[in-house]
Amino acid sequence: MKTLFDPVQAGSLQLPNRIVMAPLTRNRAPGAIPNDLMATYYAQRASAGLLITEATAISAQGQGYADVPGLYGTEQLDGWKRVTDAVHTQGGRIVVQLWHVGRVSHVDLQPDGQLPVAPSAIAAKTKTFLIKDGVGSFAPTSMPRALDSEEIPGIVQDFRHAARHAITTCGFDGVEIHGANGYLIDQFLKTGANHRKDDYGGSIKNRARLLLEVVRAIVGEIGGDRTAIRLSPVTPANDIIDADPQPLFDYVVRELAPLGLAYIHIIEGATGGPRVLEDRPFDYRELEKTYRDAGGKAAWMVNNNYDKPLAEHAIANGADLVAFGKPFISNPDLVERLRANAPLNEPDKSTFYGGGAKGYTDYPALGAT
Repeated sequence: MKTLFDPVQAGSLQLPNRIVMAPLTRNRAPGAIPNDLMATYYAQRASAGLLITEATAISAQGQGYADVPGLYGTEQLDGWKRVTDAVHTQGGRIVVQLWHVGRVSHVDLQPDGQLPVAPSAIAAKTKTFLIKDGVGSFAPTSMPRALDSEEIPGIVQDFRHAARHAITTCGFDGVEIHGANGYLIDQFLKTGANHRKDDYGGSIKNRARLLLEVVRAIVGEIGGDRTAIRLSPVTPANDIIDADPQPLFDYVVRELAPLGLAYIHIIEGATGGPRVLEDRPFDYRELEKTYRDAGGKAAWMVNNNYDKPLAEHAIANGADLVAFGKPFISNPDLVERLRANAPLNEPDKSTFYGGGAKGYTDYPALGAT
């Protein structure tokens, strides 16, 4: 029987175990530039089967939070190269999560104070993170403007360019497209945010068009075996909802099946919250079956509030990979702790967003005093 600690292949990624570090926004990249502290943070966690970076903006327009990294400027690319070198020196594997936040942003974070963009001019009833005079705080998102159809190909190209630079310049082992949690791709997918009347709105096929254009562009640029995507069918994160998610996501995975992706990363339930939502039922087994029946071969990654027993059960019942989020914040050696059934460090929640080494790179490894 498969275990968490067995090796697995995900596209071109040869992973020594099935424990994945989920993407975790930490707001420690002033100027959107990855730095040496971040290199230390990721290198400390290199024993994970796979590291997925914090969400990383594909353009200045794609930024939605203060001090999150980007992947579109020379200094950003150089910064990420230092991170990947540090991880590879420790024997790790790392992919970058490519991100456009869409409407989950604020005018203070947008170029020239412009409005954030979205499929439709509908504000997200959520908050973003701003830093002013060195002090971080959460603020309501700004009202977005609807993207013109002529602008959308440019966003697809931003994703493609970021993916190319991720591999050729930064040295990442692959990329994960952020199609989840109420950000731009998810906004196009779901009826609560997408009221468009053109080829990107209305039917399931139209609402999935942007996602598929992005994935196909990246696959064409770097290959499907180094491309992955994250989806969250029913999460309410960032004020997102769809009227009928099962047929929507069944359609999406059927269309993804022929593309030869490395893995598909599924958030089950509410991101960081309940794994089952009574008001938003969803059959994840059906979703994977739909994908496999369509010929999909990607590794299947599950995520949301997994502990060791739940993760072992998931692996025994067909999942290929399990992503852990918050446990990796305070346990850089999480793989070793899970293997040894050792206690876990508790995270300092006050240090989650912004700051320096405290609560970031100073958690003790197993056996440290």
